[in-house]
Amino acid sequence: MSSIKVECVVKEKCEIGESPVWEEKDGTLIYVDITGQRVSRWNPATNKIQSLRTEKYVGSVVPRKSGGYVIAEGTRFASVDWERQKITTIVNMEGEKSNNRFNDGKVDPAGRFFAGTMAIEVRPGELERKQGSLYTLYPNHTVVKHFDQVDISNGLEWSLDHRTFYYIDSLAYTVDAFDYDLSTGSISNRRVVYKMEKEEAIPDGMCIDTEGKLWVACYNGGRVLRIDPQTGTRLQTVKFPAEKITSCCFGGKDYSDLYVTSSWKGLDDAAMAKQPQAGCIFKVTGLGVKGIPPYSFAG
Repeated sequence: MSSIKVECVVKEKCEIGESPVWEEKDGTLIYVDITGQRVSRWNPATNKIQSLRTEKYVGSVVPRKSGGYVIAEGTRFASVDWERQKITTIVNMEGEKSNNRFNDGKVDPAGRFFAGTMAIEVRPGELERKQGSLYTLYPNHTVVKHFDQVDISNGLEWSLDHRTFYYIDSLAYTVDAFDYDLSTGSISNRRVVYKMEKEEAIPDGMCIDTEGKLWVACYNGGRVLRIDPQTGTRLQTVKFPAEKITSCCFGGKDYSDLYVTSSWKGLDDAAMAKQPQAGCIFKVTGLGVKGIPPYSFAG
């Protein structure tokens, strides 16, 4: 196995970096800073970052087949015209509580945008419990609510055969699985596939590799885990010089690099001095596995 290397590649820090997505066409990485209220696009070739401010906290960004992006921001889904630097509402979640916001989201293999909500935090990890829900924005712009009573709606992924949906509600400290119907986007039969160990802390964002194994970011755990959802075992741990690791995606040439977002929000001066790279985006090379290209919203 080649030696694993962890490197801080995006040095412009995020308060809460999240939702990294690799854009193969342009060789760029799109991501959000949730409380920094921006969608950013980093070009590794030039090391330049372009950013667009959002009106409210922005939980996630996904590519759109017709061009541009879709974001889950505040309590709405909105389209982003990157060229014009313009954000337009697709649908407001009228039933959502005013103190809620969208968090992590991802597009399924059929081009639907799954995204969940949570209560706005008083301080990192401190919030009103069971206020969130999981939604899907369909390509025709209708929205389906799957369930509520969610603490912090977080990582989402689909199995390689598209029959299983993986999901993280962070404060349950588990990675869960559902039966998934690709034709309708419906989910059922929830069960736990991995229970976090104490030192692994809080499960956050996740992605999948071409072997069907999940990579799970550990908030307050300073690591990303590779787990086998079939057996519920941890196969590998990659550690980072920042404790608040938030999400991950594969990218780069052949999708063999793992890009990992982090956060500095909630760290005091002493903690920041110990981990000056908190809030950076890291690149992990030499893992010996590859990811799959992201799906794009079809609406």
